[in-house]
Amino acid sequence: MSQVNKRIGLFGGTFDPPHIGHLMIAEQARVHKRLDQVIFIPAYVPPHKRKQSSAKPEHRLRMTKLAVRDNRAFSVSDIEIRRGGISYTIDTMNEYRRRFPRAELFLIIGTDNLRDFKKWKSYKEILRHAKILAYPRAGRSAPNLRTLRKGKVSILQAELLDISSSAVRTAARKKRSLRYVVPDAVKSYIESKRLY
Repeated sequence: MSQVNKRIGLFGGTFDPPHIGHLMIAEQARVHKRLDQVIFIPAYVPPHKRKQSSAKPEHRLRMTKLAVRDNRAFSVSDIEIRRGGISYTIDTMNEYRRRFPRAELFLIIGTDNLRDFKKWKSYKEILRHAKILAYPRAGRSAPNLRTLRKGKVSILQAELLDISSSAVRTAARKKRSLRYVVPDAVKSYIESKRLY
């Protein structure tokens, strides 16, 4: 497929750990926007979480790779973990625009992030590079899209599971079952490395 026709979704997050909810979001985004590829991008340190995650970056990267390995349309990038420091979306977006200058890029974020999007570093430049595909978060209404560029933002209309990584970490700490909450390979990794 020529790059000019390629549609790529960029899905960033801490993925601490990646769970079934993340995979559902990515798959629904792929179907909704007819994406050729969804790239999961684990952050080193997200700007809104100025401290290190519970699991080390190398563990989160490995778990994310394990989580997506059965879907040929999914891949994982270590770009932000290799870069280190705070992971700003604009830096990653600039890199992917260089890699895929003629592709159509979609940034996949939650509607809760969309509310504060104008506070993001260089948000106008992000909108020049990519369209935003926001997925609904349980119990949170979608923001008024008129405040952002018309036609650059859409809401993913899909039924999604209400799962949070923090709840998964709590379950792991309390030795509760993670089966059907995270992929089996991620469950095995968490147990073998004694994470959380």
